Amino acid sequence: MKKKIIIFPAAVCLVFSAILLTCCKQNPSPDYQKQYRDYPIKPVEFTKVRLNDRFWKPRIDKNLQVTIPASFKKCEETGRIENFKVAGKLKKGAFRGFFPFDDSDLYKIIEGASYSLAIHSDPILSAYLDSIITYIAAAQEPDGYLETWRTINPDKPPTDWSGEKRWSNIQSGHELYNMGHLYEASVAHYIATGKRTLLDIALKNADLIVNTFGPSKIITVPGHEEIEIGLVKLYRATGEQKYLDEAKFFIDHRGVIEGREKLYGEYNQDNMPVIKQSEAVGHAVRACYFYSGVADVGALTGDTACIHALERIWNNVVSKKIYLTGGIGARAEGEQFGLNYELPNATAYNETCAAIASILWNYRMFLMSGDGKYIDVMERTLYNGMLAGISSDGHHFFYPNPLASDGKSKFNMGSCSRSAWFDCSCCPSNVTRFMPSIPGYVYATSENQLFVNLYVGDSATMVISGTPVSITQSTDYPWDSSIRLQINPDKAEKFDLKLRIPGWARNEIMTNDLYHYTGQQHGTVTIKVNGKEISPKFEKGYAGINRQWKKGDVVEISLPMDIKQVVADQKVAEDRGKVAFECGPIVYCAEEADNPGGLENFRIYNKTGFTREFRNDFLDGVMVISALNPATNPAGTPQDKLVMIPYYAWSNRGCGKMAVWFNSL
Repeated sequence: MKKKIIIFPAAVCLVFSAILLTCCKQNPSPDYQKQYRDYPIKPVEFTKVRLNDRFWKPRIDKNLQVTIPASFKKCEETGRIENFKVAGKLKKGAFRGFFPFDDSDLYKIIEGASYSLAIHSDPILSAYLDSIITYIAAAQEPDGYLETWRTINPDKPPTDWSGEKRWSNIQSGHELYNMGHLYEASVAHYIATGKRTLLDIALKNADLIVNTFGPSKIITVPGHEEIEIGLVKLYRATGEQKYLDEAKFFIDHRGVIEGREKLYGEYNQDNMPVIKQSEAVGHAVRACYFYSGVADVGALTGDTACIHALERIWNNVVSKKIYLTGGIGARAEGEQFGLNYELPNATAYNETCAAIASILWNYRMFLMSGDGKYIDVMERTLYNGMLAGISSDGHHFFYPNPLASDGKSKFNMGSCSRSAWFDCSCCPSNVTRFMPSIPGYVYATSENQLFVNLYVGDSATMVISGTPVSITQSTDYPWDSSIRLQINPDKAEKFDLKLRIPGWARNEIMTNDLYHYTGQQHGTVTIKVNGKEISPKFEKGYAGINRQWKKGDVVEISLPMDIKQVVADQKVAEDRGKVAFECGPIVYCAEEADNPGGLENFRIYNKTGFTREFRNDFLDGVMVISALNPATNPAGTPQDKLVMIPYYAWSNRGCGKMAVWFNSL
């Protein structure tokens, strides 16, 4: 008998980027209503926010039109789809590939395609997903187990990562990691299409996991965290407590030796219980997936000890282990965090997946606290560390994202520029599922508050204090500092409008001293309501306006978008005596293509002047910054200017030198 899907009224279904999709349940039991907890702040789901700007909308459209089809094609070419057919005995063959986590790439692309279907009807794409799901169903074993690399040849799995039998190498085999991505994809597909086909597969597997791992069963934790997020999504979609309990089981037993043969150690965040942790260690992607799962479970269970631990770890990251671009994971070896202040530029790893995982974690921290400092880090990562991971053509990718390049070193999995695909293709598939979720980060609500977190041209609808409210945002952000919001409640309604004032507009970088701006800020923040300037209350990074809102009310915001020089803490060895540049949320770099005289030994003087020019026909439209005389090239002769472009746009013109940090005098 098929399980009945029950969806809850005050609950929400998290789609990939911590976007919570509002659900409903008929006649919830009193016990459930009493026990249920969740984040106090709820995002306005991405399906309720329609972008119309020239920055994000074209990129999200390109993801649907170019990135997703190209990624599915790569899955066909590399055998990722064929593996499911072979495992399901729909055709003969052997496992194609090397990595036990290859299945997860297909799940992530299905998730991204499903998000796109939730916004844009596409019968061809929908039918294509249906066909892939039939292959996945065929590959699933009768008890729910689903791993193509083991099912195809159970007696001799393809790699040493696999282990001799099921669950025999949980640390490296990725069996649970793959299933986490399956669960996320299944919920996204169900929400987008109403079809249970993939969801039923996921639930059958999840029941196997619940029956296999737990007290008086196998006591262990996944080597690569992810299933915790997926289990929470299944809980939100079904109301089945066992899925939330299983996620909590995996979290509670990480770093605990009782019942286990060994701990995996720092690399897997398995060195001590999370409630005792205070430093980000190990593999950066695993870490931030884990922190995201901990936040979900903490919110749903009221576990404040876990939340306090996340706050300590977050403070360690933003004060000692994050790049100016928002990138995390300094070391290529193990794709992991380095020591405190270990932030090299040319060898920085900063995996694209780590940037996405960091966004997920930071957004959850905001949902828990309502503090804009988390959105500041999220925005910095979104516009810089994450966006650099994909090319302007939509189908070439960075795996690592360094802050300097000599134009020759093949840092990107054998290339000195972006690549169309990788043997380990977690980053391309992650981008496909993240991009369509971006509109869901713009707004959030609580009972009587509307948070405006990101500034992007859009129209949106939401409910505040029981009143439907529509909002229209007009802006050319991130290139322009002017934002106009028109508020249209169905009826006059009093609530707090909370406008995030970005840290960069307050002369502050990520609320700590790891990086700071030099010199004085030239402009001020101004806010007007219906043409009259006001002085709103400022708290936790937000300007709050509490009033009776009526149809047609207009709020105007002007932010001081100056060109700013940045210096790093002296403990960051590679950045001593150097400066970097920002304008608004955008971090800038210089490329050899625009500066043929060289980059390495440029000197930026304290009195260097700057100009900026928006070039619509260049790199899909960017603001170009030029540092004017006095500056010198490597030979010591005067240069007219040092030309800089947004960091995210570098390497779209082939291999070449690049730098974010420049010597200063």
